[in-house]
Amino acid sequence: MESFRYIAINPQGRRVKGVIEADNKKEAKKSLSVLAKKRGLKIENLQKKVTFIYNVKKSGKTALKGEQKAFSKEDLRQTFERFGYTDIRIQPKLFDFKGKVPSQEVTNWLRLCADLLKENLPYNEILNLLVEDTSNKRMRETIREINKDLKEGKEGDEVFSKHRGVFGKFPAYMLAVASTSGNMQVVYESTAKFMERDQEFKRNMRKTLVMPFITLGAIILVIAYYVMSIFPATAKMFLKFGKELPPMTAKTMAVSDFLLAYWWLILLAIGIPVGLFIAWFRTPKGKYYKDKYMIKIPAIGELLHKTSIEIFARVFYSLYSGSGENVRVIQIAAEACRNSYMESQIKNISIPLMLKEGKGIVEALEASGVFTSTAISRFRSGAESGALKSNALQLANYYEADTSYRMEKVINIINLFVTTIITVAMLFITVVSSETSIM
Repeated sequence: MESFRYIAINPQGRRVKGVIEADNKKEAKKSLSVLAKKRGLKIENLQKKVTFIYNVKKSGKTALKGEQKAFSKEDLRQTFERFGYTDIRIQPKLFDFKGKVPSQEVTNWLRLCADLLKENLPYNEILNLLVEDTSNKRMRETIREINKDLKEGKEGDEVFSKHRGVFGKFPAYMLAVASTSGNMQVVYESTAKFMERDQEFKRNMRKTLVMPFITLGAIILVIAYYVMSIFPATAKMFLKFGKELPPMTAKTMAVSDFLLAYWWLILLAIGIPVGLFIAWFRTPKGKYYKDKYMIKIPAIGELLHKTSIEIFARVFYSLYSGSGENVRVIQIAAEACRNSYMESQIKNISIPLMLKEGKGIVEALEASGVFTSTAISRFRSGAESGALKSNALQLANYYEADTSYRMEKVINIINLFVTTIITVAMLFITVVSSETSIM
């Protein structure tokens, strides 16, 4: 998130300043508009904190060069003057590309934090130690800023929420929880495990779906090129000699003529609906229905469903304390499970049952209709034995192993399907070519 400073006039006529955090200037203006209306402020200016390049020097000392973020050039100049610098040159950094922090970098950082916390090192020492060993520039700046904010006594939620662009929404929340929890090491380790599973799931999905779809696309293009270009040139040679085309060759020729005449119409007929569906799937309602029916698809749907339950159970284990905050824990776990349908069912059915009717956790989760019988059985066993937290972890670990095994099966099924399509396509080309060659 970015920092923005506003200058405004309050109802008493005095000039006031404040800082707000937002993803961009548009969001900052929205937040500022709400704040101004609430407090009766008249906004005069909104400044974004940007990076400046400085070259400063004290009398009799070597020049000091570097980069520093500030809301304005004048603010930075005044800071250097207070420290006794006289020769001051400051200019904005024209190209301030922050770069992206790879998720693997964040995961490694979380793992190292967890390991060092296990050794009982103070958190500020851990941050000082890791900032020197972090190669990614943006990650290094983020760690420095976190350390600075915590030293200033800021709350964990305020410190980590502005770095959602680096950590992600859920990990940032977990880090904020860790700063006030009694066991930071467990929360950091659980968050690292969550990110590792998320990365592994995405890699497996790419392996499962992306390459087969690329292969199928290539096959379609090859067949289209053969039918529309190579085949007609061969078949028309025989038509010149007045020979009658065999049935399959004649039908293929008709398809070729149709494709050549209406290819643009076919592309529009396919492209427009696909584009509309993709746009709709990105809406909240579209995500809800997509996730609802995706988990019902044979093989891959079961895999996605169990992965979402695994994430829910792992997050639940990380945050559950057995105290009165269980509703909040369930809400956060539902938001993290990466399935809009499951999230909606849990929030709209399970949580109201707990709050309004006083139902237990297991009964409320079962009423949502989105958990497998195995998951409900483990939750019920944990609730009855007083080991709900540890049973949630057992469920997460079980589904981790189960989905890893099932992923291999799904990959094999899809590869078999693609191989079958390739075989059928090659057989079609071979038969048509053979029929043409014996005319």
